[in-house]
Amino acid sequence: MNAPAALSTAPALGAWLRSATRPDHAQVDAAFGHHDLATRAGYTAFLTAHARVLPAIETRLRPAELTPGWQGRAGALAEDLATLGTALPAPSPIAIPPGEAARWGALYVLEGSRLGGAVLAKSVPPDLPSAFLAATHAPGQWRALLARLDALDIDRDETLAGARATFAAFASASTVAA
Repeated sequence: MNAPAALSTAPALGAWLRSATRPDHAQVDAAFGHHDLATRAGYTAFLTAHARVLPAIETRLRPAELTPGWQGRAGALAEDLATLGTALPAPSPIAIPPGEAARWGALYVLEGSRLGGAVLAKSVPPDLPSAFLAATHAPGQWRALLARLDALDIDRDETLAGARATFAAFASASTVAA
Protein backbone atom coordinates (compact mmCIF):
# COMPACT_ATOMS: atom_id res chain seq x y z
CA MET A 1 0.00 0.00 0.00
CA ASN A 2 1.46 3.36 -0.94
CA ALA A 3 1.49 6.35 1.42
CA PRO A 4 -1.32 8.37 -0.22
CA ALA A 5 -3.70 5.38 0.00
CA ALA A 6 -2.79 4.89 3.65
CA LEU A 7 -3.56 8.53 4.38
CA SER A 8 -6.92 8.34 2.67
CA THR A 9 -8.05 5.52 4.99
CA ALA A 10 -7.19 7.41 8.17
CA PRO A 11 -10.27 8.66 10.03
CA ALA A 12 -10.98 12.36 9.82
CA LEU A 13 -9.21 14.30 12.56
CA GLY A 14 -12.42 15.38 14.28
CA ALA A 15 -13.77 11.82 14.44
CA TRP A 16 -10.39 10.54 15.55
CA LEU A 17 -10.21 13.16 18.34
CA ARG A 18 -13.73 12.30 19.50
CA SER A 19 -12.77 8.64 19.78
CA ALA A 20 -9.33 9.24 21.31
CA THR A 21 -10.68 11.63 23.97
CA ARG A 22 -13.75 9.62 24.93
CA PRO A 23 -12.25 8.72 28.37
CA ASP A 24 -11.22 12.35 28.96
CA HIS A 25 -14.71 13.54 28.08
CA ALA A 26 -16.23 10.96 30.44
CA GLN A 27 -13.95 12.18 33.23
CA VAL A 28 -15.11 15.78 32.75
CA ASP A 29 -18.75 14.73 32.59
CA ALA A 30 -18.31 12.84 35.86
CA ALA A 31 -16.47 15.77 37.47
CA PHE A 32 -19.22 18.23 36.58
CA GLY A 33 -22.06 15.75 37.06
CA HIS A 34 -22.23 16.38 40.80
CA HIS A 35 -23.39 19.96 40.26
CA ASP A 36 -27.16 20.29 40.60
CA LEU A 37 -27.97 22.91 37.97
CA ALA A 38 -31.55 23.13 39.20
CA THR A 39 -30.37 24.86 42.40
CA ARG A 40 -28.79 28.29 42.70
CA ALA A 41 -25.88 26.91 44.74
CA GLY A 42 -25.20 24.02 42.38
CA TYR A 43 -25.43 26.18 39.29
CA THR A 44 -23.17 28.84 40.83
CA ALA A 45 -20.58 26.17 41.68
CA PHE A 46 -20.81 24.83 38.10
CA LEU A 47 -20.22 28.30 36.61
CA THR A 48 -17.44 29.06 39.10
CA ALA A 49 -15.63 25.88 38.11
CA HIS A 50 -15.83 26.86 34.45
CA ALA A 51 -14.62 30.35 35.28
CA ARG A 52 -11.44 28.88 36.77
CA VAL A 53 -10.27 27.81 33.31
CA LEU A 54 -12.40 29.03 30.41
CA PRO A 55 -11.30 32.70 30.37
CA ALA A 56 -7.62 31.72 30.62
CA ILE A 57 -7.97 29.11 27.87
CA GLU A 58 -9.72 31.57 25.56
CA THR A 59 -6.97 34.13 26.15
CA ARG A 60 -4.17 31.62 25.67
CA LEU A 61 -5.60 29.97 22.54
CA ARG A 62 -6.45 33.16 20.65
CA PRO A 63 -9.17 31.17 18.81
CA ALA A 64 -10.10 34.00 16.44
CA GLU A 65 -6.67 33.51 14.84
CA LEU A 66 -7.59 29.90 14.11
CA THR A 67 -11.18 30.42 13.05
CA PRO A 68 -12.14 33.94 11.99
CA GLY A 69 -15.38 35.25 13.44
CA TRP A 70 -15.02 33.14 16.58
CA GLN A 71 -16.90 34.48 19.60
CA GLY A 72 -15.78 33.68 23.13
CA ARG A 73 -17.92 32.93 26.16
CA ALA A 74 -15.80 34.36 28.97
CA GLY A 75 -17.82 37.58 29.02
CA ALA A 76 -21.13 35.71 29.24
CA LEU A 77 -19.71 33.56 32.04
CA ALA A 78 -18.57 36.63 34.00
CA GLU A 79 -21.98 38.24 33.43
CA ASP A 80 -23.82 35.19 34.79
CA LEU A 81 -21.59 35.01 37.86
CA ALA A 82 -22.02 38.75 38.52
CA THR A 83 -25.80 38.34 38.30
CA LEU A 84 -25.52 35.55 40.87
CA GLY A 85 -23.44 37.87 43.11
CA THR A 86 -20.30 35.78 42.70
CA ALA A 87 -16.86 37.13 41.84
CA LEU A 88 -14.69 35.48 39.25
CA PRO A 89 -12.43 32.92 40.93
CA ALA A 90 -8.67 32.82 40.68
CA PRO A 91 -7.63 31.00 37.53
CA SER A 92 -6.44 27.41 37.75
CA PRO A 93 -3.16 26.42 36.12
CA ILE A 94 -3.50 25.62 32.43
CA ALA A 95 -0.96 23.22 30.90
CA ILE A 96 -1.84 23.28 27.21
CA PRO A 97 1.26 22.40 25.18
CA PRO A 98 2.63 25.03 22.81
CA GLY A 99 2.08 24.88 19.09
CA GLU A 100 -0.71 25.28 16.58
CA ALA A 101 -1.74 21.61 16.61
CA ALA A 102 -2.24 21.70 20.39
CA ARG A 103 -4.24 24.92 20.04
CA TRP A 104 -6.54 23.17 17.57
CA GLY A 105 -6.99 20.26 19.97
CA ALA A 106 -7.86 22.64 22.79
CA LEU A 107 -10.24 24.57 20.54
CA TYR A 108 -11.98 21.31 19.61
CA VAL A 109 -12.72 20.72 23.32
CA LEU A 110 -13.66 24.33 24.03
CA GLU A 111 -16.10 24.49 21.13
CA GLY A 112 -17.43 20.99 21.76
CA SER A 113 -18.41 22.13 25.24
CA ARG A 114 -20.90 24.51 23.65
CA LEU A 115 -22.85 21.47 22.47
CA GLY A 116 -23.00 20.13 26.00
CA GLY A 117 -23.95 23.55 27.30
CA ALA A 118 -27.01 23.63 25.08
CA VAL A 119 -28.18 20.36 26.62
CA LEU A 120 -27.38 21.46 30.18
CA ALA A 121 -29.20 24.78 29.72
CA LYS A 122 -32.48 22.86 29.88
CA SER A 123 -31.71 21.97 33.51
CA VAL A 124 -31.28 25.57 34.64
CA PRO A 125 -34.37 27.23 36.14
CA PRO A 126 -35.62 30.25 34.18
CA ASP A 127 -34.96 32.62 37.10
CA LEU A 128 -31.20 31.99 36.92
CA PRO A 129 -28.93 33.72 34.38
CA SER A 130 -27.97 31.59 31.39
CA ALA A 131 -25.94 33.73 29.00
CA PHE A 132 -22.99 31.31 29.22
CA LEU A 133 -24.93 28.14 28.44
CA ALA A 134 -27.01 29.98 25.83
CA ALA A 135 -23.84 30.94 23.89
CA THR A 136 -24.25 28.08 21.44
CA HIS A 137 -23.04 27.68 17.87
CA ALA A 138 -24.84 29.33 15.02
CA PRO A 139 -26.40 26.82 12.61
CA GLY A 140 -23.65 24.93 10.79
CA GLN A 141 -20.84 26.48 12.83
CA TRP A 142 -19.80 23.25 14.61
CA ARG A 143 -19.79 21.31 11.32
CA ALA A 144 -17.73 24.08 9.71
CA LEU A 145 -15.21 23.92 12.55
CA LEU A 146 -14.92 20.14 12.17
CA ALA A 147 -14.48 20.51 8.40
CA ARG A 148 -11.73 23.07 8.98
CA LEU A 149 -10.06 20.77 11.50
CA ASP A 150 -10.32 17.80 9.14
CA ALA A 151 -8.68 19.79 6.34
CA LEU A 152 -5.61 20.61 8.42
CA ASP A 153 -2.33 18.82 7.98
CA ILE A 154 -1.20 18.89 11.62
CA ASP A 155 0.36 16.40 14.00
CA ARG A 156 -2.34 14.22 15.54
CA ASP A 157 -0.37 13.47 18.69
CA GLU A 158 0.12 17.19 19.37
CA THR A 159 -3.55 17.85 18.64
CA LEU A 160 -4.54 15.09 21.03
CA ALA A 161 -2.19 16.48 23.70
CA GLY A 162 -3.91 19.88 23.45
CA ALA A 163 -7.35 18.32 23.69
CA ARG A 164 -6.41 16.13 26.65
CA ALA A 165 -4.78 19.04 28.49
CA THR A 166 -7.96 21.08 28.06
CA PHE A 167 -10.17 18.28 29.32
CA ALA A 168 -7.80 17.84 32.28
CA ALA A 169 -7.95 21.55 33.12
CA PHE A 170 -11.74 21.46 33.23
CA ALA A 171 -11.83 18.23 35.27
CA SER A 172 -9.35 19.67 37.76
CA ALA A 173 -11.22 22.98 38.04
CA SER A 174 -14.43 21.15 38.90
CA THR A 175 -12.86 19.40 41.86
CA VAL A 176 -11.42 22.56 43.49
CA ALA A 177 -13.28 23.50 46.67
CA ALA A 178 -15.35 26.65 46.23
